[in-house]
Amino acid sequence: MINHISKIITLMVTTLFFTAFAHANHHGMKKDIVDVAVENGSFNTLVTAVKAAGLVETLKGEGPFTVFAPTDEAFAKLPDGTIDMLLKPENKDKLIAVLTYHVVSGKVMAADVMKIDRADTLQGQAVMVSTNDGTVMINNAKVIAADVKASNGVIHVIDTVLLPK
Repeated sequence: MINHISKIITLMVTTLFFTAFAHANHHGMKKDIVDVAVENGSFNTLVTAVKAAGLVETLKGEGPFTVFAPTDEAFAKLPDGTIDMLLKPENKDKLIAVLTYHVVSGKVMAADVMKIDRADTLQGQAVMVSTNDGTVMINNAKVIAADVKASNGVIHVIDTVLLPK
């Protein structure tokens, strides 16, 4: 369960650090998924959730991980009160399940994603992968930025939070 939570946190953190990491990566710097998400500034909610779930160390681990990282705007689309509810200590297991549903073991680059129709998450359920006119979809989330590299994996930024069934 802790491994799943850590992987979800890594995915979220990776998304948060996407912009900062992408910029830093062009200058030869290597940062892990969490560092990339934190420096990015677009993943504050994800980073907060990863911390609350206790997944920071997992996502800073060796990996590799593939994280489908929802932006702050993606979290804002959730029904009112959802984020606050998930961040409560008594809902930590639910938060971990949501976060780990955004993480896949291994480094899956955009070229690889285009060749598959599903991917097993650390949470235990699979996400569905599809393409439509060059747009990659993970369940109902659109990949808005792909192949953000980190020292321990890759982040794909998505516009919708993925919720396990």
